Amino acid sequence: MERARSEISGNLGTRQRFMGKTNAVRLLDRLGIPYELRTYEVDPDDLAAESVALKVGLPAEQVFKTLVARGEKQGICLAVVPGNAALDLKCLARETADKKVDLVSLKEVEPLTGYVRGAVTALACKKPYPVIADETIELFDVISISAGMRGLQVFLAPADYLRVTGARVAAIAKDKGD
Repeated sequence: MERARSEISGNLGTRQRFMGKTNAVRLLDRLGIPYELRTYEVDPDDLAAESVALKVGLPAEQVFKTLVARGEKQGICLAVVPGNAALDLKCLARETADKKVDLVSLKEVEPLTGYVRGAVTALACKKPYPVIADETIELFDVISISAGMRGLQVFLAPADYLRVTGARVAAIAKDKGD
């Protein structure tokens, strides 16, 4: 883990090239969390996490996407799953103590989170929603998540991400074919 931290904090060149900061990046700076920013060219017709993974040079299972869900009892939560997986709504419902959980409609994503589709992150979200991250997040020294805008990813240690977001870890992902 220390190796990953030093590699992340040692790469300030990406920070300096990026003009401006997102709320997510400002939060990481304020908390002193080491990270690396990675930009990529956005294809509005292909916002898939697998495509982002190719563009930032990581395997899809190391690039995590944040999905917005709503339970009938508990309300809104954020589910963080690997780019090569799908969200298992039944497992998420168990974790949130809901009988049923569904993804929110695309038109609700920005009003709820402050982020557009393809840029949603639990970092500096509009409101402090509960965050549940798939257990595979802990398998890596470094993960990639959206930095709060399309075309910008943040690489950081999973432990830092979990601590900053207050995320719980659970088995909430499944193969895309299931």
